[in-house]
Amino acid sequence: MRKLTAFFLAASLVCSQLLTGCGAQDPAPVSRSGFYFNTVISVTIYEAVDEQLFDDCFALAAKYEALFSSTVADSDIARINDAGGKPVTVSDETVELLKQGIAYGELSQGTFDIAIGTLSDLWDISTKALLEETNASMIPNAGEIAAACDTVDYHNIRINGNEVSLKNPDTQIDVGGIAKGYIADRMKEFLNENGITSGFINLGGNFLALGPKQDGSAYTVGIQKPFAEDGTALATVKVTNETVVSSGVYERYFEVDGTRYHHILDTATGYPYENDLLGVTIITDSSVDGDALSTTCFSLGLSDGMALVERLPDTEAIFITDDYALHTSSGIGTKIPFEEIP
Repeated sequence: MRKLTAFFLAASLVCSQLLTGCGAQDPAPVSRSGFYFNTVISVTIYEAVDEQLFDDCFALAAKYEALFSSTVADSDIARINDAGGKPVTVSDETVELLKQGIAYGELSQGTFDIAIGTLSDLWDISTKALLEETNASMIPNAGEIAAACDTVDYHNIRINGNEVSLKNPDTQIDVGGIAKGYIADRMKEFLNENGITSGFINLGGNFLALGPKQDGSAYTVGIQKPFAEDGTALATVKVTNETVVSSGVYERYFEVDGTRYHHILDTATGYPYENDLLGVTIITDSSVDGDALSTTCFSLGLSDGMALVERLPDTEAIFITDDYALHTSSGIGTKIPFEEIP
């Protein structure tokens, strides 16, 4: 399980740095954690709060997992995938999420594609990353990969009101690249509507501020050094109402004969990307946007990914190349306070 250790430590790093920065006048933060979508979710609030609010907040996470997880047999996504191309009636939230996924497919020209399920299932990186012993049999053969690539096309997803069908019945939807961000946004919305304006949500490294600390100061969020199992940070950013979302080759991977096979798959070739990047962090207002953009910008590579970020409003990025150098968008260090750690 060592290859996933750093991924979970990233959440601990963020929390520890945030809590260390509390002013003396702030009330003691109250936290609750749970496990949804294969990820540790934590909510921390800097205000007096009724425990029922935590219960209701985590009930939202359970609701959306039951709708969006392809591994939950009767979820909306699983029912679409299992319908053999026939229309399936789904919830408004599922339609909204699918439309957002399709929009990012358009924006990225298919490098981000929620119709990647057949290919991601073939690689099954998350399961293989947990294995202590690895071998060449874990790598799909070229024919299998080519066949899976033929099913990856978000244009196969047809939405008619609340009915969703797949033009190619072999296509499988996987919203894992945006679901955590969507859930974080809905949890923030719920808490804000219930009067909570100071705290943060952390979904396995997807950090989302509910507003500044009660003294008006920002939260300090660590940008993890790839593969650092102790959660060492390369840099920090300060945010008050934004989201900080990272994607990288260090999150889930396995190795065979010195070659790393990670979970960010090239929809054109069917293999994990090899583009000299170790990770991308996005800072923006919406966690679902941060989720999709972190993967999209990684897929586009440093030059094209940075160019995309610079075209988008209220969006900043930090790219980490394989020499551990940091490359930042124009608003990092100006709009977004930033400090590189020697």
